[in-house]
Amino acid sequence: MPEQMKKPHAVIVMGVSGCGKSSVGEKLAEALHLAFVEGDALHPAANVEKMSKGIPLTDEDRMPWLDRIGEDMQASLGKGEGIIVSCSALKRLYRDRLRAAVGGNLFFVYLEGSKALLTQRMGERKGHFMPVSLLESQLATLEVPTGELGVVTVDIDDTVDGIAATALEGLASRGITA
Repeated sequence: MPEQMKKPHAVIVMGVSGCGKSSVGEKLAEALHLAFVEGDALHPAANVEKMSKGIPLTDEDRMPWLDRIGEDMQASLGKGEGIIVSCSALKRLYRDRLRAAVGGNLFFVYLEGSKALLTQRMGERKGHFMPVSLLESQLATLEVPTGELGVVTVDIDDTVDGIAATALEGLASRGITA
């Protein structure tokens, strides 16, 4: 087995709110026998409060959250364990910060979908702090990771199982398998 495949990897399931990051991340973690971390759970309380009130986060708000995600990934990799994390990672700046935190053993699964589908899915969610009203802000902030290394793009117009299967195929083509 090539050395590259022996290294543990971190995978971030990314995209705007409502794209299925948590559901797909859990499926990937199960299939790859890795831990799953819900990135939203790592937000400082002040961030959750802002979003709950429909106030978009700023770059300044997001940096401590991104750093905490980076620390969790680095801790896992430092123990020789891979990890799957859900994180919006909307801007290239954020993705590069996360890449720097783990020294390159990082892949992204970008969940891409239409505004109509995202709005529908957000409207169907129960008990999530992120209101549908913030979708427009997230779409405006999103810098699609076109041309970035280590990114698997998956269309979300499918079932969770179908989305996860497509993501697993993309990750396998990059040497990430169970």
